[in-house]
Amino acid sequence: MKAVNHTTISASGGPFFFFFFWLGRLIQKLCDRVASSTLLEDRRDAVRALKSLSKKYRMEVGTQAMDHLINILQTDRSDSEILGYALDTLYNVICNDEEEEQDENAQKQADDLSLQFTDTFIQDPEHVTLLLTLLEEFDFHVRWPGVKLLTALLKNQGPQIQGIILVSPMGVSRLMDLLADSREVIRNDGLLLLQQLTKGNAAIQKIVAFENAFERLLDIITEEGSSDGGIVVEDCLLLLLNLLKNNSSNQNFFKEGSYIQRMKPWFEVGDDNSGWSAQKVTNLHLMLQLVRVMVSPVNSPGATASCQKSMFQCGLLQQLCTILMATGVPADILTETINTVSEVIRGSQVNQDYFASVNAPSNPPRPAIVVLLMSMVNERQPFVLRCAVLYCFQCFLYKNQKGQGEIVATLLPSTIDANSISAGQLLCGGLFSADSLSNWCAAVALAHALQDNLTQKEQLLRVQLATSLGKPPVSLLQQCTNILSQGSKVQTRVGLLMLLCTWISNCPIAVTHFLHNQENVPFLTAQISENLGEDERLVQGLCALLLGICIYYNDNSLENYTKEKLKQLIEKRIGKENFVEKLGFITKHELYSRAAQKPQPVFPSPEQMLFDHEFTKLVKELEGVITKAVHKSSEEEKKEEEVKKTLEQHDNIVTQYKELIREQDAQLQELKEQVASMTSQNEQLQATITQQQSQIQQHKDQYNILKLKLGGCTSLSNSQGDGSQVNGLQTEELTQLREEVEELRKQHSLLQTQLSDKDALISSLVSIFFFLFFLSLCVLALLFWGLIPERCFKAVFILDFSYIISLPSPSSPSAAQAEVKNLSESRAELEKQLDSTTSTVAILQTEKEKLQTDVQESKKEQDDLLMLLADQDQKITSLKKRLKDLGETVENGFQLSPSENGCIEGAAVLRAGCSCP
Repeated sequence: MKAVNHTTISASGGPFFFFFFWLGRLIQKLCDRVASSTLLEDRRDAVRALKSLSKKYRMEVGTQAMDHLINILQTDRSDSEILGYALDTLYNVICNDEEEEQDENAQKQADDLSLQFTDTFIQDPEHVTLLLTLLEEFDFHVRWPGVKLLTALLKNQGPQIQGIILVSPMGVSRLMDLLADSREVIRNDGLLLLQQLTKGNAAIQKIVAFENAFERLLDIITEEGSSDGGIVVEDCLLLLLNLLKNNSSNQNFFKEGSYIQRMKPWFEVGDDNSGWSAQKVTNLHLMLQLVRVMVSPVNSPGATASCQKSMFQCGLLQQLCTILMATGVPADILTETINTVSEVIRGSQVNQDYFASVNAPSNPPRPAIVVLLMSMVNERQPFVLRCAVLYCFQCFLYKNQKGQGEIVATLLPSTIDANSISAGQLLCGGLFSADSLSNWCAAVALAHALQDNLTQKEQLLRVQLATSLGKPPVSLLQQCTNILSQGSKVQTRVGLLMLLCTWISNCPIAVTHFLHNQENVPFLTAQISENLGEDERLVQGLCALLLGICIYYNDNSLENYTKEKLKQLIEKRIGKENFVEKLGFITKHELYSRAAQKPQPVFPSPEQMLFDHEFTKLVKELEGVITKAVHKSSEEEKKEEEVKKTLEQHDNIVTQYKELIREQDAQLQELKEQVASMTSQNEQLQATITQQQSQIQQHKDQYNILKLKLGGCTSLSNSQGDGSQVNGLQTEELTQLREEVEELRKQHSLLQTQLSDKDALISSLVSIFFFLFFLSLCVLALLFWGLIPERCFKAVFILDFSYIISLPSPSSPSAAQAEVKNLSESRAELEKQLDSTTSTVAILQTEKEKLQTDVQESKKEQDDLLMLLADQDQKITSLKKRLKDLGETVENGFQLSPSENGCIEGAAVLRAGCSCP
């Protein structure tokens, strides 16, 4: 029995009335026990009983018990069991979890009941904050039902709950912690919760992304087996899509965090692609959508280009191309892969060049573009696959003039290879096949090869086709108009008319070739002027557009089909108002606005495949100018031509002035840069001067300290006047010291002379003594031998003794020795005095040399400073001159102070040479 039917059934009979009366009394008693019981066990049993009734009797339990259950959440925080029962009961009341199928009316009543109870719960935002607080509980019986309850609230009233969570302190962070829970059931339900939380709220999406969501989700995907994983991988991918879709900030964060590189392993499929599970197909489909979100054409061009570059550098594009050329890949995956590759290469020259070099693993190898075009023009292929191939070809040629030239070159006679199938041959084959869808796709693909490329439009005029044996070849342009005139299907004619309009627009040579065929203009006028059915209106509008292009881009080279004659023809055969009305049929078509929305061709059925996105831009651009061109008269045309010429001349003059202004701007910018450079140099020089000034001050301080140490002279300039002081020594004192030294030297020389005389005397006495001693020994020896008489010995001895007495020396040896001793002592004393004097002279000499050295160093430092100051002064003078030449006001920013001038003069005096002895 369904809860939603209780109210209706209650009035049908007595038993039901008494049952619901009893049920209401029972729930009321349980609520009273919850509210008034003092024992926790009683309250817990009552909440458990309410939980058992809540699934079947949602309305009754929710109406009477919700306030009591919320009160339990606030008051019984210490008991996890009663909290779990209360949360489960609230979840059963708020969420319609009926597994059995319900009719539409019953489902609507159940949903209304869920919204009613959700509104009741969130009337006080503190209830949601309370629920967020409970999610911090690690107990499984509290956390899991809390996650489910909050998810149900978000499903029912998402924007309101998002607003409450957004202003709740650490609200999003608490929910992000669920992804780190070790219990898989909580983590998985946390993913579902975050999916609901991030729907359509860019602010919450940014907060979730900056809470390290990308890292955690990619880790979970890897742990669960990437594309081979289960439903958890799908939930992670859905959450990633929520975070990245239409959120440029998160996309940039995803790219800057190098998360694109981590997507590459998702697409590493093996050689055996048979037996893909439904879950793997779903996962890979979502992964491809995730890649497309990063390079979607609706994103900013800069962000898309950056993501395309990253996908090529990390090998993701190469991996996608591998899937593209693999065998056994499911059709829907192959289709989505083609669409993904299309947007990865769209507008990126590097990626487009790589895609052009991809070959299919066939024998012989064929370019991937050729293989894809073969599928596009094959009517047996699925419709969505053919649309995907067309989109891929359009993206390959988008802003790719090199690729456009390569495609057109395969149609030119000089490059056609009869042994291989080229892209141009496939396009021509599809253009003229019996399948109208192939005609339309080939025409649109060829039009994209000519888009905004005047060179290729002119080159395509050279293409000649052999329609049948024995007949001369016709141009591709002529063959297209021939097929138009044969009255084929509407889809074929629309495709050919879009091709012709794209081809001849903004190409006067192509217009001339088209008008040169005498049958084309009558055919167009006949198509426009006829009153055809509803289906033919679009063809009439496109014919009017083609004829209008022939007028607007006509260079009047054909006399029969000048602009004026074509306008006269329209006025006579069709009527200007009728022509403009038929032209307006294009934009009024219901499929026009659908095609104008996005570049990818998405159509529910092949019959509705009529407009191309780029062609809608062309129509929007040309409709207004063609209308104006048709309404203008010949006089107005002439005036306009004159005005145009005048404007061209004016534009030329303006262009010249613009170039002149650009040159002057460039010169002015260069001069500004020079001024800025000179200003910076000047600032550097000023800083250098300031530094040098501080150095000079330091040297001055050092110099003053040196003067104090040496006895202190007041000014170096006074040293030249009287010469009274030199290096801190009085000249009179120095002269006195010199005289004393000279005296000591003379005394030393005298003492040395006396000592030498005494030494000579002692030496002579010693020699005489030894001679007499030797003579006495000889006489004693002769006396001993009896060779001389004794009287002779006496005579000799007396003679020797008298001779010794007669000497000026002491008369006895002891006296002589005393004399020698005295002389030696006197000599030693004199030597001591001499040594003392010599050491004093040496000390004075050392001090003199030291002082002379200090003076020389001071001289050298001051000379260097003078040189440096002179150089700086010269540089400043030259810079001032250059600034004056440039028109800048120059102030005298550097002048020497009087004290510095005195220092320089003193240094000059010192350098001039104050002599010291």
